[in-house]
Amino acid sequence: MHIKHHGAVNGVTGSCHELITSTDTSILIDCGLFQGEDAGTDLSIKFDISNVTALIVTHCHIDHVGRIPYLFATGFSGPIYTSIASASLLPLVIEDALKVGVTRDEKIINACLSLLNKRIIAIDFNTWFELPSNNQQTLKARLQRAGHILGSAYVEIDVPNKATTHRVVFSGDLGAPYTPLLPAPKPPYKADTLVIESTYGDKNHQGRKQRTQTLKKVIEQAVKDNGVVLIPAFSIGRTQELLYELEQLIHNASPHSPWHNIEVIVDSPMAANFTQQYRKFKTLWDKEAKQRLAKGRHPLNFESLHTVNSHKEHMAVINYLNKREKPAIILAASGMCTGGRIVNYLEAFLPAKTTDVIFVGYQGRGTLGREIQKYGSRGGYVFINNEKVYIKAKIHTISGYSAHADQKGLIRFVTGMQKKPSHIKLVHGDDRAKQLLAEKYREALGEGVKVEIAKLS
Repeated sequence: MHIKHHGAVNGVTGSCHELITSTDTSILIDCGLFQGEDAGTDLSIKFDISNVTALIVTHCHIDHVGRIPYLFATGFSGPIYTSIASASLLPLVIEDALKVGVTRDEKIINACLSLLNKRIIAIDFNTWFELPSNNQQTLKARLQRAGHILGSAYVEIDVPNKATTHRVVFSGDLGAPYTPLLPAPKPPYKADTLVIESTYGDKNHQGRKQRTQTLKKVIEQAVKDNGVVLIPAFSIGRTQELLYELEQLIHNASPHSPWHNIEVIVDSPMAANFTQQYRKFKTLWDKEAKQRLAKGRHPLNFESLHTVNSHKEHMAVINYLNKREKPAIILAASGMCTGGRIVNYLEAFLPAKTTDVIFVGYQGRGTLGREIQKYGSRGGYVFINNEKVYIKAKIHTISGYSAHADQKGLIRFVTGMQKKPSHIKLVHGDDRAKQLLAEKYREALGEGVKVEIAKLS
């Protein structure tokens, strides 16, 4: 048994890991798109899939599922196992990815979605299921809540090893504790081999109270100067968490507070679709969110919330905001500003001193978001649509809104196991994050544990 890594080793995108259980059987965990500096023009699958019997999807972010159409093109015909909520989200994500990055041909899109829907097998959390094998091997797997986005899971796989079994755990992306809406992940009972993300392996997030206060302060300043607040946010997860927090700030405000005059605009049909899915799967919400529902509140569907659907509406909103006489909060994808409607907002409003841009998630190397973070504090510029755009807007980063576990959370995930892993492989992080997290694991677990930074296969 060994593991090959086909992505998310030289950065934080393109997650794709192959668990080879015997000479003729292997299982894929995720098959994601590369973004930012990691991205290339050729998206075809370069590794041999002849022994791959199944794909397990940990969650529906594009950097974990975006290469699935290319997997089909290579000839993959096995089942795709994922959680019940992810099974509902996955076709929406793949359809959007095809339209944005591949083709607008409805026949091709529908053919791909038909293949996808035939392959998806929805699995309950905490339920063992058998994986297909090309021999007499009995492989079992289980999905556990990861708390990252709706439906996200980490994966436990038991591989026969002589008289016993070897348990391999793939973390996928782990959620941060105390985030809105979803419960924090609980560590597994044991892992012999652990493949774990390290996105924030070198950092700890702000606490929830602190980040909410920061958000409140930035928005209240924007209210004073009638500015636009731009929040680049991933359609799945981050957008819903922010809506939840904004509803709370509006709810807590006094009746005559300016908070009640702020328009909150979600400019993303995808985000609107996923927000509906979040409402559909309320059973997966955490205790606090369920209590708010019981009191008759609607954390993801409040009065001042407006959704923009068509491109025509989108352009009309930008024109409207240019002539506005009151502030507005805009949530639009993509989260790293690598495309999507947020780019048009940035082009229009970065040169305005009354604009505030709030980054609430990780900005990968080579992305427009990272460039704005880097040059915004110096009054610099970025290129958008091949045009030089000067940054006069105020740029803020609130790390506490990341949907990823921070260094403490990643350490707690391992030290919380009853039986600790003997082998840890670090993926999905920049070099510094992986190196610092590796040191922390060695300190916490001692020399008996092999901790390595995964390399591209």
